[in-house]
Amino acid sequence: MRISIDPSLCQGHGRCYDLAPDLFGADDEGYATLLAPGGQVPADLEDDAHLAADNCPESAVLVFEEAAR
Repeated sequence: MRISIDPSLCQGHGRCYDLAPDLFGADDEGYATLLAPGGQVPADLEDDAHLAADNCPESAVLVFEEAAR
């Protein structure tokens, strides 16, 4: 699974980094940043990624399910 943030949608509400602090952080202005290298989500944090995406009021957190290889 991979995650990303659409910076054109992010309004800095902070729900993603409050709900999934291992995956998201904040810049100096309070906008979300990715902590996961390359947006790759470890298996044990996949639920947190979905929680953050589901709770973003601007739908700025995007989750990409990747097919098994």
